[in-house]
Amino acid sequence: MTSGVLIADPQTCRTEQGDRKILDVAVGVLLEADGRFLLTSRPPGKVYAGYWEFPGGKLEAGESVEQALRRELHEELGIDIESAHRWKTELVDYPHAMVRLHFCKVVNWSGTLQMCEGQSYSWEHLPVSVLPVLPGTVPVLEWLADERSHSGATHSIAAHAYQ
Repeated sequence: MTSGVLIADPQTCRTEQGDRKILDVAVGVLLEADGRFLLTSRPPGKVYAGYWEFPGGKLEAGESVEQALRRELHEELGIDIESAHRWKTELVDYPHAMVRLHFCKVVNWSGTLQMCEGQSYSWEHLPVSVLPVLPGTVPVLEWLADERSHSGATHSIAAHAYQ
């Protein structure tokens, strides 16, 4: 289910014109029984370094969303997921790339969180306390708010310009 195209930063010119290749990304929404969910920061050296997001990464050739998510969460966080339940899809037009985010809910995993890429992590409730939040993360916070009948803000607006 895709809700349309989210324009991450309408004031920034796109690096490419016309048809843009879509980059598919598997994203894990790790949920704990008490309602908390995991956010991680983008590591130094990557686009949007320091912004908070749900963990995941690009699909490699021939990988399914679940295979990519298993690989990425093991590589990034040092955990092994039991299963991933496909949830929603969002197309995000970032200045540097057009990204199709495949969000999966994950409730069972093994291992201890290890930040293998130098990122930080935070177990959050709504509204999230970490800043800044990556634009592609905002719809997920809104979907969680709808599911949980949360009224009010889901996050604070950072005074940072997207890079």
